[in-house]
Amino acid sequence: MEKLNKIFDSFVGNNLFKSKSVLQSNYSPETILHRSKQIETMASILGPCLRGEKASNLFLYGKTGTGKTLSAKYLGERLEKKVKELGEDYLKFLYINCKLKKVSDTEYRIIAELIGELGGKVPATGLPTGDVYSKFVELIDVKKQVVVVVLDEIDQAVKKISDSFIYNLTRINSELKNAQVSLIGISNSLTFMDNLDPRVRSSLGEEEIVFPPYNAIQLGDILKERCDHAFVEGSLEEGLIAKCAAYAAREHGDARRALDLLRVAGEIAVREGKSKVLEKHIDEANQKIERDKMLDVIEAEPAQFQLILYAIMELDGRKGFETIYTGDVFNKYQEICTATKNEILTQRRISELLGEFDMLGLINARVISKGRQGRTREIKLALPSNIKEKAKAILEKGLGL
Repeated sequence: MEKLNKIFDSFVGNNLFKSKSVLQSNYSPETILHRSKQIETMASILGPCLRGEKASNLFLYGKTGTGKTLSAKYLGERLEKKVKELGEDYLKFLYINCKLKKVSDTEYRIIAELIGELGGKVPATGLPTGDVYSKFVELIDVKKQVVVVVLDEIDQAVKKISDSFIYNLTRINSELKNAQVSLIGISNSLTFMDNLDPRVRSSLGEEEIVFPPYNAIQLGDILKERCDHAFVEGSLEEGLIAKCAAYAAREHGDARRALDLLRVAGEIAVREGKSKVLEKHIDEANQKIERDKMLDVIEAEPAQFQLILYAIMELDGRKGFETIYTGDVFNKYQEICTATKNEILTQRRISELLGEFDMLGLINARVISKGRQGRTREIKLALPSNIKEKAKAILEKGLGL
């Protein structure tokens, strides 16, 4: 009990944070630093919405943490506010994140989510997809208005479904009599558009804006501005912001990563009962975030990805499997697919996916020659030991095991 009181007291008595929410990804700042050019370009493209006219479809791309979502939401709020100042109500911004599992699994769920944003409701499953579209059209077309649909992380939905749902959304205006729909697609993948059906590509990418990575100086400005609101004055060690900015600049200029580092470092300092956030806390935060990121990747991936990883985890460390080869993984994967009534992919496709696992750092795969038997991969699980149990629990829940 004494130890518990000590832990509780460290949180009650420690006032390093003034407002921790300022460092979280869903925080909307009053001003967005170093993105004026992109926001102004977006404003000029979406300007026709202020007259109740359809704007061109817009595609935003750039790496994670470069301000795409923040800028889109920021501009959406200000356009809606401007229309209200004019005493009108003919503009709606609908935002959905396609990475969320409950949203991006099927076309049905994406449209159901949009219906929910409009205040309507459809059952989670059970209706024909065409009926769900009809409900969406009916809700939009009740009056003359412009509806801007923002599909964040659109590449995740295409990966799980196909690009046909984008085409259907771009064609929806032909069914509307009063309202009009404009799309904003957001993607972290710089090559996403290259793989789309040409019809989808031309309709979605009428206008495109690139968000380049932030450099260390820009990240320093962003962090300083947020820290002034997030931390009590004097609670950061000298040089901490510069170190954090340098870390994130090395990680492709990811502002979200930099803010997470500061927040987690602050939480570690509070847990330790320190009066300042120190440089060593940034190093510890970096290790923790890397572990958490792996778990997020495992949870967000589709069922086939999870089935293969579960097969590797089942073999890892088992007697007789001191060395795991591609064939071992395929055999185990087939067993699990049969048990869970999942489709079985070809061994060639499994081999391609193992290459992706290697790139993500989930496994170490070394190609070796087995003489006349050809080449195979020698596979070692690369998950840190302290997250293996959590990863397995996520997989078992996702696969219903």
